[in-house]
Amino acid sequence: MTTVIDELDRLRATVREWKRAGERVAFVPTMGNLHAGHFSLVRLAREHADRVVASVFVNPTQFGPNEDFARYPRTPERDAQGLEEAGCDVLWMPSVETMYPFGVDGAVRVRVPGVTDVLEGAHRPGHFDGVATVVARLFLQVQPDIAVFGRKDYQQLAVIRYLVREMSFPIEIVPADTRREDDGLAMSSRNQYLSEDERARAVAIHRVLGRMRDGAVAGRSVADIEADAAAELGGEGFDVDYAVLRRRDFQAAEAGDRELVALVAARIGRTRLIDNLEFERPPSA
Repeated sequence: MTTVIDELDRLRATVREWKRAGERVAFVPTMGNLHAGHFSLVRLAREHADRVVASVFVNPTQFGPNEDFARYPRTPERDAQGLEEAGCDVLWMPSVETMYPFGVDGAVRVRVPGVTDVLEGAHRPGHFDGVATVVARLFLQVQPDIAVFGRKDYQQLAVIRYLVREMSFPIEIVPADTRREDDGLAMSSRNQYLSEDERARAVAIHRVLGRMRDGAVAGRSVADIEADAAAELGGEGFDVDYAVLRRRDFQAAEAGDRELVALVAARIGRTRLIDNLEFERPPSA
């Protein structure tokens, strides 16, 4: 049975009791409107811990000026049911007032330098500051031993890892593989906004990522790979923010680099989708 908690003192007392009993606590932060990908994070967390806390909090500080915080879908009853089926012990649902007691404008902000300045950070200024700010607060509230984050939000995962190391949080970060639909489309809450035609074309992102990987392994130039990826997505009706090859530290990929990641962010209709594919290039490529 998943217990829903919205008072910080009660959450802390619950976690404290678990830890007194020697139990290991895992944490899965979310913004709600949950799907099978989120529930797989909870199941993975359960493999690493005795107790699992998931949070649902629509965080106002990570929404940009053209991103509608008020319209973000909220499905608390459905979320709670799915979390219970996935094996979650506690659903933490703080209010905005609990998370930001002096208001959003009076909030102490956390900024991770470097990795937040490129790709998603460049296209969504301030987004990762909001992510780092709320995750730091959630870590202090829940005080988990481990926290699970999906690889689909590849740059976000890097931001969280930096945050944990730099601020000395005693938390192990466990990355979870991207859950996909049968045709390869990465599971996302945003997929529900796609029309039938847009949904059919959205699978092009996964196909393009595979071609970017294959081109890199075959030794094609990074410039040609990126140009062809953007052109193919454009041909499917996407407005492309980026389709790039990077080293895993987000620096530009060069001929001798082996551990690479292909990353795409593109909008089809009114829906912006992101995805990525990590791979290793052979020495001869």
